[in-house]
Amino acid sequence: MKILLNSVSVVVLAFALTACATTPPEPIKADDMPKAYAAPASDTDKEVTAEWWKSFSNPELTAMIDQAHAGNLDLAAAVAKVQEAQAQTGVSTAALFPSVNATFSTKRLGSNTATASTPKAYNAFGLTGAASYELDFWGKNTNAVRAARNSALAAIYYQDTVRLTTEADVANAYFAVLALRERIDIARKNVEAAKRILAITQAKVSNGVLSNLELAQQTATVLGEEATIPKLEELEREQRNALAILLGRMPGSLTVDGATLEGLAVPPVKAGLPATLLTRRPDVAQAEASLLAAHANLDAARAAFLPSIGLSAGGGWSTSNWSNFINPSNLAWSIGASLVQSIFDGGQLTSQRDYYKGRENELIASYKAAVLSALSDTETQLGSVASYSEQERLTIDQVKNAQEAFRISELQYREGVVDLLTVLQAQQTLFSAQDTLIQIKLARLQSGVGLYRAVGGGWDVKQEADANLRNTFIPVPDFTDLPIPDPTKLDKIF
Repeated sequence: MKILLNSVSVVVLAFALTACATTPPEPIKADDMPKAYAAPASDTDKEVTAEWWKSFSNPELTAMIDQAHAGNLDLAAAVAKVQEAQAQTGVSTAALFPSVNATFSTKRLGSNTATASTPKAYNAFGLTGAASYELDFWGKNTNAVRAARNSALAAIYYQDTVRLTTEADVANAYFAVLALRERIDIARKNVEAAKRILAITQAKVSNGVLSNLELAQQTATVLGEEATIPKLEELEREQRNALAILLGRMPGSLTVDGATLEGLAVPPVKAGLPATLLTRRPDVAQAEASLLAAHANLDAARAAFLPSIGLSAGGGWSTSNWSNFINPSNLAWSIGASLVQSIFDGGQLTSQRDYYKGRENELIASYKAAVLSALSDTETQLGSVASYSEQERLTIDQVKNAQEAFRISELQYREGVVDLLTVLQAQQTLFSAQDTLIQIKLARLQSGVGLYRAVGGGWDVKQEADANLRNTFIPVPDFTDLPIPDPTKLDKIF
């Protein structure tokens, strides 16, 4: 019999060891990350600051991002998610403490007959108290709290991700509005140039130098160039409305003072080492926290296989005489302990454990995917900044030469040295180069914003979130240091 009890004790101890908090998986370590980025990086020592948008030195952009912090609805929803997660952590933490209840009751009782000791109708009063506490011997409740805390951390990291995304979206939308306004200005100047050429053509037709064919061609050119302006104006209006929504304002209510991208340049950014993305990217930190939460849930699901040990106590007074209510002779009390072990549950506990194991495996893959995406995003933005910088330099030279070519062709056309087709080609080359230059400037600015976003926005979200949690949550008792029972004495415990 003793051998059997010892064998059962060893089995129970094995379950206990598996139910305690286990080491969570570590899919990617800093040493596993690349040592450097393959894409060309800026040769600068300037670190990314938390308020990275101020590096563009544009007061209007800074004011808009401040408005987005206060009014963006996606960010407000993310803040609410943090509140939900923190409250859920409080719910989980409550399971670590005793439950105490008090009940006061009053009743009117009666019967058809009366006895010497009991009248037909009488009052009954009662005051009872009860307390219960589940010993978290196997760590089930503690692991549930750890899961809730890590879920709350994930919510905070999600809030950081939404904030960073909102800041980047506001900057990109603002730059897009300025770029469209500059493109509209260039299109109008192109129409003015086309009308100058049309006036020259009309004069030549009047003098019999040219035919109505050239006049009709140039008139069609002017009308075609004028037709591009309403489309650009509509795009600018749509982009301005999108910017207003990002700020939490009604469409059509936003006024943008800026009119050009002139003076805006991408500040050089030190991207740092790839391993820093593990601590600076809020989406990576969110994936890690979600993984830790899933692992804690798995530990809690394993602990659910083991017996539940509870303590209870109760007591109170009950009498039909209010004047003699609090009387030692009316006091009744109870105290006890219970041990509950699931024998058959239709596979519920097993399925629950398997679910959390599958959830953990899913989040391991999600965490790796988040890291790979962060690396790819940074590589792409580094390459884009370098590429668009070179494109901008070459296109600026192209615009200068195209302006000179158009100026000369217009003079020569006026003097009859070249034909209308040559002038139209020079004008089209100039307009195309100017419009392309604006779009390249916009792409370069947006790639700079993308780089700020890719490297994590310039703060350590883990430190920020951990500090937030320390200031918010009730400290969780640590039961991991409880002594493991001696296997040879477990039969005396149960």
